[in-house]
Amino acid sequence: MRQRNRGVPGATVQNTGLPGAATRNAGRPRLLVSSAALLWGLQFALLNPALALLLVALYNATPADVGWVLAVYNAGGFVAALLVPAYADRVNNYLRPLLVCAGLTLALAGVLASTTSLPVAVIGLIALGGPAGVGVSLLFAHLKHSGAPRADVMKTRAVVSVAWVAGPPLATLIMGTLGNRAILLALAAVAVLNIATTAAMIRRKPQTSSDPQKPSGQDDDGPPLSRAGVAAVVFGFVALQATNSAAVSVMGLFVTGRLGLDVIWAGIALGVSAALEIPALLIIGRLSSRFSSYALITSGCLAGIAYYAAMAFVADPVGLIALQILNAWFFAIVAGVGLTLFQQIIPRPGLASGLYMNTRRVGAIVSGPVIALGSMTALGYQGVFVGCAALAVLALGAIALTRNLKAAPDPKAAESVPV
Repeated sequence: MRQRNRGVPGATVQNTGLPGAATRNAGRPRLLVSSAALLWGLQFALLNPALALLLVALYNATPADVGWVLAVYNAGGFVAALLVPAYADRVNNYLRPLLVCAGLTLALAGVLASTTSLPVAVIGLIALGGPAGVGVSLLFAHLKHSGAPRADVMKTRAVVSVAWVAGPPLATLIMGTLGNRAILLALAAVAVLNIATTAAMIRRKPQTSSDPQKPSGQDDDGPPLSRAGVAAVVFGFVALQATNSAAVSVMGLFVTGRLGLDVIWAGIALGVSAALEIPALLIIGRLSSRFSSYALITSGCLAGIAYYAAMAFVADPVGLIALQILNAWFFAIVAGVGLTLFQQIIPRPGLASGLYMNTRRVGAIVSGPVIALGSMTALGYQGVFVGCAALAVLALGAIALTRNLKAAPDPKAAESVPV
């Protein structure tokens, strides 16, 4: 039975006769997106931490082999993170490439499980693993393309964080109880679930932006940036990602060498920070409707600066754990607001998400010199945290300056509506 909608002349609404049916129908897409986020995050968290061990255990790789294989694999992932989302932008569809990525993950698991040859495994990692790793970028590009508000993006990012926290211990449990090769079976199972989830998302009627007059690259903080502005933001986030990577990498050495504690305290500190990151992302999602991205990023950078500066003086495990509150807020801002800022300043959702994801890869490379230079000072490993604080200050300045680097208005932007 159809009823006249009094608010819109000529419009009709479907009366299902079932109380709450509209609410349930509205919740299904969110459930699918959350499920996809959990599965794609789990795929990353299962494979990447265990990859070095798999190379040694299954393919007899030497330490030198592990180094160059991981370098080539990450280089392939870097290129794929730019090319695949850019292709999705051109075809204006992010779910079908996402489905292909899920299929490539299943193929990768099959190749790695069926061979004992290191060259074959390397070819599989480059040709299949690189493109397969773009799934998270495509998922967030789809959210932007479908008009999801920033709060929903934050919630989805929190789900990915849950997977990243749970994935490494789960991988260790699987490999410890069922053998090293069993992790590939788990990866294949996740890939099958990803295929099913993505196919279900495709079958649903595609959602488009709720405001057809707003270009996809524009949000409540203003128009997209100029190229110089985008370059400055990319530089700033590479620096912020480098500080996080350096701090995580040096934590074990800092705890044992500077504080004289057992290395388990490094794991406890990092675990507390990762656990606190999830509620921090949810809080940030609520705040995103009240504060601009730049204001939130400023708060995150200030928290990061305070954390790194305080870590140079911390002397006991209580202080170490307490400071993880600042660290969690800092990285939640970088991970959550950073992603939405890139989508806001770059009109193409796929390119924006892929470029943001690559700041983490480049930041990990930059963290090497940060650790080397910081630890060579008289402060030792404390010098690494001092260097991270200085780098965070530099990043904050670069990002703050971009507010005055807006792109020239595009007279055709208002007429272009994503399909």
